[in-house]
Amino acid sequence: MLAQFGFGVFVLTFLLSLFSMVTAVLGYFNKSDRWVETARRAMLLTFPLITLAALTLIFLLVSGHYELEYVYSVTSNAMPLYLKITALWGGQAGSLVLWSWLMAAFASAVTLRKWERDRELLPWVIVVTSVTLAFFLSLSIFYENPFVRWWQTTGGEFVQRMFAPAGAIAITPTDGQGLNPLLRHPGMILHPPMLYLGFVAFVIPFAFAIAALVTGRSDDRWIRLTRQWTLVAWLFLSLGLVLGMRWAYDVLGWGGYWAWDPVEIAALMPWLTGTAFLHSVMIQEKRGMFKQWNMLLIILTYSLVIFGTFLTRSGVLSSVHAFSQSAIGPMFFAFIGITFVTSVALLLYRWKDLRSDVEMSSMFSREALFLLNNLLFMGVLIVCFWGVIFPLISELVTGQKVTVGPPFYQRANAPLFGALMALMGVAPLSAWGKSTFKTLGRALWKPSIPSAIVPLVLVILGVRNWIAMVGFTLVALVIFVTLFEFWRGARSRQKKTSEVFLVSLWQLARRNRRRYGGYLIHISMVVMAIGILGIELYQTTTQKTLAVGEDIQIAGYTLHYDSLAQFPYTDGRIVTRAVLSVFQGGKFLGELYPRYDYYPSGQPMTIAGVRSTLADDLYVVLVNWENVSAAQTPFKVYHNPLVNWLWIGSLIFIFGFLVAAWPVSEADIQER
Repeated sequence: MLAQFGFGVFVLTFLLSLFSMVTAVLGYFNKSDRWVETARRAMLLTFPLITLAALTLIFLLVSGHYELEYVYSVTSNAMPLYLKITALWGGQAGSLVLWSWLMAAFASAVTLRKWERDRELLPWVIVVTSVTLAFFLSLSIFYENPFVRWWQTTGGEFVQRMFAPAGAIAITPTDGQGLNPLLRHPGMILHPPMLYLGFVAFVIPFAFAIAALVTGRSDDRWIRLTRQWTLVAWLFLSLGLVLGMRWAYDVLGWGGYWAWDPVEIAALMPWLTGTAFLHSVMIQEKRGMFKQWNMLLIILTYSLVIFGTFLTRSGVLSSVHAFSQSAIGPMFFAFIGITFVTSVALLLYRWKDLRSDVEMSSMFSREALFLLNNLLFMGVLIVCFWGVIFPLISELVTGQKVTVGPPFYQRANAPLFGALMALMGVAPLSAWGKSTFKTLGRALWKPSIPSAIVPLVLVILGVRNWIAMVGFTLVALVIFVTLFEFWRGARSRQKKTSEVFLVSLWQLARRNRRRYGGYLIHISMVVMAIGILGIELYQTTTQKTLAVGEDIQIAGYTLHYDSLAQFPYTDGRIVTRAVLSVFQGGKFLGELYPRYDYYPSGQPMTIAGVRSTLADDLYVVLVNWENVSAAQTPFKVYHNPLVNWLWIGSLIFIFGFLVAAWPVSEADIQER
């Protein structure tokens, strides 16, 4: 009965979203505020309705209604309560419910704002959000229904249907298969909701952009209205990517955080265009430039959000964290095509109205460097997009799927990322409007001096890899330029106010949060780059089969194999755990406990033993675990230099974002 109730609520919400879309269009063309208000209220109803359906599904998951196919596939009696709740997004059908739930929440929230000044935009914001919501609800209703249940037909066949086939008997298993072990890591519990929040939030600025195109608004009002939405979307998408990297590092046994997996790239692509958009809109706000470009960027971001969701759910990609083959692929493909073509057609229709108010006057101005920054992001996007779709094209043309591996992405993207780092060091010192090579050089020479010392220090330390020399020098340049900007701004304020330097620095950052928060985000990115350079250029690995009492050496460390134990766990899994003592120069540093867990469902999971310091990680996994014994245990050991700076950088990123996005008071604005 609860399943039918949840499904009925889904159908009602789907019809309500269609009603909201139609009444918004009618209200706009008939200039009827009553119709538009009706559409707004209909949209506001979608969130409590989907909340009701989602809570119904969560209750069914928690209470073990294994007669439902989805509950059976992602939960079991042995799973703890928190995993049963998070199983909502542990499978295809449930993840689409979460997508719709978040979409309804964001769409409802945006319609609650005061619309007196921007009344003409409201109908089309409702239309775009309603269409997107209706599309995802249609997937849940017609293709990936989480409320279907098991039935046994008169011929003895087990089928999954919403309602009973003629003569069929309801089947209620006593236990379920349980959540995929790979999804039980804390990072994976948080990773999908963060990504979905980022994906869904980007729909809001896209909706305002389309509303501006339809109504002919060529000013930057739509950008100002959606600034916070865009920042929130970018934050959640960034956190989703970082959490996904941490999950991969801890669980997959890759020995690294990123493998250029197609699903990883599917989430990275909208982040690239979203980051370019965040930089570019500042130029439109300050200089009235790049209006056409900004429209194109937000259209691309929305399309890539839908495209990324399509890639992970259609079954067209082979990935450890893609969903299985599904019939929703053609629906996604059609929706992407229709929305993209319609959006670009609108943009072309308004193209002349979106011409810039001023012309670019210098190739060394800040706006020129921001444009170059955008083009570099687009270069990375093209590389990633081609790498993802090439296997599909090769299969279509030749009948064989040719996979594009990490070397392709690394070689193509390395110079682009290097150029982006160089721009992070140079662009803050350039001026708006007119700027010359001479004035830029005059501002750059002071922070360049300590940066130039870095390669000398690296040579003394024995570094000979030229990529590392260039990379770490660029990291130093960005850090010193950013610190120089903080120092220069604080000194200028100190001269005017006679404040103590630290007070001036605090007041400067407090009153210019967006600017100096952005600088902190730049620092976070290059701190993360330290970890990336360390593991990508200097990772070493070795593999050896040991008997208890034997050793394995790597990067100056000695790992002594102490013991192997196998024991059952409370949830029914069988744990096989090795114990290794770690020594360096004869000094005992601690123990590592690599293991693998074998679940009753037959699914194994490898858990690495990791020793972490600021300098490096020792990362040990059991391999070929099917034939492990105390006399013959195969280990694979990775030495990952500097990798923890990647996670430190992510913490600095969160702090920088909070500084940049924190609301500025009216008093601070007036003082500025």
